Amino acid sequence: MAKQGKRLKAIYASIDRDAVLPLTQAISLIKANAKAKFDETVEISMNLGIDPRHADQMVRGVVGLPNGTGKTVRVGVFARGPKAEEALAAGADVVGSDDLAAAVQEGKIEFDRCIATPDMMGLVGRLGKILGPRGLMPNPRLGTVTMDVKGAVTAAKAGQVEFRAEKAGIVHAGIGKVSFDEEKLLENARAFVDAIQRARPAGAKGTYVKKVSVASSMGPGVKVDIGTLSAATA
Repeated sequence: MAKQGKRLKAIYASIDRDAVLPLTQAISLIKANAKAKFDETVEISMNLGIDPRHADQMVRGVVGLPNGTGKTVRVGVFARGPKAEEALAAGADVVGSDDLAAAVQEGKIEFDRCIATPDMMGLVGRLGKILGPRGLMPNPRLGTVTMDVKGAVTAAKAGQVEFRAEKAGIVHAGIGKVSFDEEKLLENARAFVDAIQRARPAGAKGTYVKKVSVASSMGPGVKVDIGTLSAATA
C-alpha cells in the first residue's frame, strides 16, 4: 500500500491541478499518467448549471459511444416467448420473466443493464425498490422498455451509456479505457458531450456547462477547456 501511495503522490505532483487544458491535451495527460496494473477507465465529469430537484431541469438520457466503453456489459431481459428467444439470439446474458424476477428478489442481479418488453412492466414494476437504486429500472425514454429487444440488446452490448444528473448537477460516465487510442477517446468524449448538450432541459437558465474534467480510475482529475469540447472548436 505504501508503494501505491508513493506512486499516486508522484502522479498528483506531476499534474497542475489548476491548469485548464484543451480536451486533446487533457486526454493525452490522463493516458500518460495512468500507471495502475489494470486497464483503467477514462471518465468524464460535467458540472451543469441545473438543479435536478426540479422536474424541468433533470438531465437524463442514453448515448451510444462510437468506439464502445471497453467494458463487457451483462444484459438482462424480461420477456416471454418469441421476444425471449430474440433476446437470447441477440446476446442477452440473462432472460426470463417470473423466474428472473424471483432471482432479483433473492439478490441475484447478474446484469448491468436491464431491458423489458412493455407487457413485462407490471412484473418489473414490483422490483422497483431493488432495481431503482441501482439505476437498473427499465425506462421507455431510455429505450429499455421496448418491443425491439434485439436492437436494445445490441446497443447495450455495443457501448451504449446511460447518464443522469446527480443532486449537485454533475453528470459523468466512462468513455473508454486508457488502452484506447487518443482519437477514439476523443470521439467518445465528444459523443457524450453532444448528448449532454442535446439533453439540455427547458428549465436550465444561464450557463449550462460550467466545468468539465477528465480522469482515469486511479488518477487525478484534469480540468478541460469547455471551448475545446466539440470537434469544430478543438
